[in-house]
Amino acid sequence: MAISGSSARSSLIVQLSPTRNAKLSFTVQLILTLLWMAWAAMLLFSADRTYEQNYLYYAFFGLALVFFIYVMLQNTSIFGVQSYIEVTPQYIVQKFGVFRTKHILQIPDIKAVHISPLALRFTLKDGQQVYLDLKQVRKKRDLAQIKNKIRDLAEAHQFELTDNVANNV
Repeated sequence: MAISGSSARSSLIVQLSPTRNAKLSFTVQLILTLLWMAWAAMLLFSADRTYEQNYLYYAFFGLALVFFIYVMLQNTSIFGVQSYIEVTPQYIVQKFGVFRTKHILQIPDIKAVHISPLALRFTLKDGQQVYLDLKQVRKKRDLAQIKNKIRDLAEAHQFELTDNVANNV
């Protein structure tokens, strides 16, 4: 996800925090997963080796390990940035995690943008409205950068801009 060339100054990538939108926080998910793995390991290593269904303990431990990797992928940047908003002069991309699709908006397709404190609402030329939720942006400085970049794009591409926030981020 490195930015190179002359577009490096005109691109903006902001990392999102998926745990702010999760039903269970990252800490709770991590604790539950570690308890699951500990329980599965206890079952696996305390089992009688002559028991015929010992493979179920391996499957239980394997599923716990897979879920642990999933939780780490979705909520940390250990494996690189997985959740982000990218704003370039050609498009806007929002990605909410490894296993979720990217939402791409082409800049020439935008008719109007409404900026509110924690969201962007785009109206496309075909009448469709697209809502970009900014609640997961980690830092206020990043939130301000996104909004300023959208304001600059509105000026450059001449699409309508309404702003509830002005510059009070």
